[in-house]
Amino acid sequence: MADPIHIPNWQRLDAQITTSGQPSEVELAELAAMGVRHVINLGPHTHERALPDEAFSVAAAGMTYTHIPVAFDAPSDADFERFCTALATLGAARVHVHCILNLRVSAFFYRYRRDVLGWADATARTPMEALWQPGGVWAAFVGDSNSIALPHRPPREQR
Repeated sequence: MADPIHIPNWQRLDAQITTSGQPSEVELAELAAMGVRHVINLGPHTHERALPDEAFSVAAAGMTYTHIPVAFDAPSDADFERFCTALATLGAARVHVHCILNLRVSAFFYRYRRDVLGWADATARTPMEALWQPGGVWAAFVGDSNSIALPHRPPREQR
C-alpha cells in the first residue's frame, strides 16, 4: 500500500515511523492497513480538529494508542520524556505519531534524533524544517537559542 500522502503534513521518517497532522477515522484505518500497530498523539483532544474519541477510533482500527497532550504554548521536558518512554516501549512495531499539524511531532523527533539517537544536528533537523522553523517556546524546547526571540517561520524553501 502506498503512503497516504493526502494526510496533512505527511512524513515518512523511516520504515518504522510515520508522522502527520491529525488523521481522520478513515485515514486511521488506512494506517492500520499499511501495517501501523501503534498511534501516538501529541495533540490535545480539545482541539477543534481532534477526533471526538480517538482512542476508540484507533482501537477500532486494530491499533494501540498513547496520548501525550502537549500544550502548544508550553512544551515541556516532561512531555519529551513521556514521548521517549513511549517510543522505547514499542520496540520494532510500526508507529504513527501525529498532532494537529505535525509541528509538535516534528520538533519532538528533531530533539529525539539529535539528543537520544545522537544524529548530527543538520540531519535530525531536516524533517522539521520541511514543515516549519520554530521560534519562541518551541525554539527553546529544541535548544535553538538563536531563534527564541523570533516568531515561528515557514519552511526554509518557502522563504
